[in-house]
Amino acid sequence: MVAGPVGGGMNVELDMVTPVDGVAMSDQGAPARHRRWRPHLLDVVAVGIVVVAFALPLRGLLRYQGPPMEEGFMLAFPQEVLRGSVPNEDFLHLYGPGSLWVLAGAFKAFGTSLATERWFGLLQHAGIVFGVWAVARYWGRRTATVCALVSLVIVVPPIGLTALAWNGGVALALWAVFTAARPGVVSNRRLVVAGVLAGFALLYRPDLVLALGLGLGAALWRPTVARLRPLLTGLVAGVSPILVHLAMAGPAAAFEGMFVEPVFRLRPGRSLPVPPSWDELDGFLQKAAGLRTLGWSLPAPTSAQQVAVWFYLVPLSAVFVAAVGVWSCRHRPDDPRSRLLRAVGFLGLGMLTQAMQRPDTAHFAWVSCIPLALVPVAVHQLLPRAWGAGSWRRFVVATAPVVFVVVGLIPHYTVRTYVDLTGQSFGRNVFGYPVNHRGRNFYYGSADAAAAANELVADLGAWSQPGERLLVGPVDFRFTPYSDAFFYYLFPDLVPATRYIEMDPGIANAPDSGLAAEVAAADWLILSNVWSNWDEPNTSREPGSDEPNQVVRDRFCLVGEYGDRDGEPWFELYRPCDQVDAADGS
Repeated sequence: MVAGPVGGGMNVELDMVTPVDGVAMSDQGAPARHRRWRPHLLDVVAVGIVVVAFALPLRGLLRYQGPPMEEGFMLAFPQEVLRGSVPNEDFLHLYGPGSLWVLAGAFKAFGTSLATERWFGLLQHAGIVFGVWAVARYWGRRTATVCALVSLVIVVPPIGLTALAWNGGVALALWAVFTAARPGVVSNRRLVVAGVLAGFALLYRPDLVLALGLGLGAALWRPTVARLRPLLTGLVAGVSPILVHLAMAGPAAAFEGMFVEPVFRLRPGRSLPVPPSWDELDGFLQKAAGLRTLGWSLPAPTSAQQVAVWFYLVPLSAVFVAAVGVWSCRHRPDDPRSRLLRAVGFLGLGMLTQAMQRPDTAHFAWVSCIPLALVPVAVHQLLPRAWGAGSWRRFVVATAPVVFVVVGLIPHYTVRTYVDLTGQSFGRNVFGYPVNHRGRNFYYGSADAAAAANELVADLGAWSQPGERLLVGPVDFRFTPYSDAFFYYLFPDLVPATRYIEMDPGIANAPDSGLAAEVAAADWLILSNVWSNWDEPNTSREPGSDEPNQVVRDRFCLVGEYGDRDGEPWFELYRPCDQVDAADGS
């Protein structure tokens, strides 16, 4: 018996081993089994490289433009939770309550601010990236570092540090599967922890149930009652707070909000062509982002072509990693890494529905941040054992394909944006225009729109009274493709007058949505013209109910127009006519 480093750089007792790049190998070439962990200095260096990669664009990310609706509602929803509002019952929320509860706790502890939300989003991204590192570490620290960096440049650029529920749920799901499947003795304690993490992931995103079922099932292939019991015990414990939510919101409202609305009512207005168009971008937000020109000196497909290529890379990478995991379990049963590779591969397969439901770069990134980033470990597993686990030839052959993908095939949405964000951290080509109100700020993507918004919030701040009801919507309520939900965050003293803080086509503008009554009960309306030219090949451009517009025409008076967008204001501010007087500044 000799001692040597293994797995994540841990020291264990091994039979006839030769450590290579920190991974202990048996005389058959398979990683030796280990019993106890001890950190290795070179692993600290490898993790430090990933930390630096996070740090380089951080300053730019903290003051970068935010998605007005997605980041807006991740600022407004926890704020409403702290006010006592209940997701699904008091406001539309299409996912589990877990992320809102945790973010509300962060706001309570550190203050409700854009910085708090984005630091929390950074923590969620780090959970994914370092989860990938932990998995890939069993194939060597150099490979693990490359896999983590690839995951980072995939998951961060599309939507910045926005603390979306999906990213938090994926991080928890990855660590759940890793805990259950990593090499070593599978103890009851490990399975309980894995189950708890899986339960937390479902609190964030119930639609991760398929991915978790496949990933944990692959981790416990041919499970026995003795192995299932601790896993299910942890799962029930982790997901049990959902009972609190069901009691507060009511089973019917919770079921409709978390299952009926996102699965059946949302899809027609959010879907995009499958496969994506080769010669033009289909998603409106991608088109808007494309208006900002960024240089890229290396040869690459057009932006639209990169989206189309990425569409195929997502399932190919997921199937490849899972298939290699299955092959390895059958042909290399002596290799304790095989079960881990199979489990994370099946986790990636279960996430594919997220990418296919709306094939755009954000959804592709949210899925491929795991399977595409782990392609090098699957290639590693296929290479001849005679090459040596720590050889540079093995490392280069394993990592070169995925490096080529992010640099040569889809750089516009990965490496190029990462480089741009890093440059912004150092003052180069800074993008994002602040909208400020009483110590709160949000970064908008248009200088003109931001200037108009600043004028609006100054007026509304001067004229409004705490406790009055604010509704933010489009200038034409027949079309509800998007929302400037960040205004609710800028005015914490005003109460949202609508449950549709997030505006979705086919839901908010449906005849039975109740939006008209909510408009009628509002004290202030901010109507946005920013998204009036929304154009996607789905039902989002089909007109809905005109009743809210009629309420505006009958009961409200225009008290302010802000900015000029091709002859139309960027924003309009309305007040009920019976409340308009000299004190309103009209």
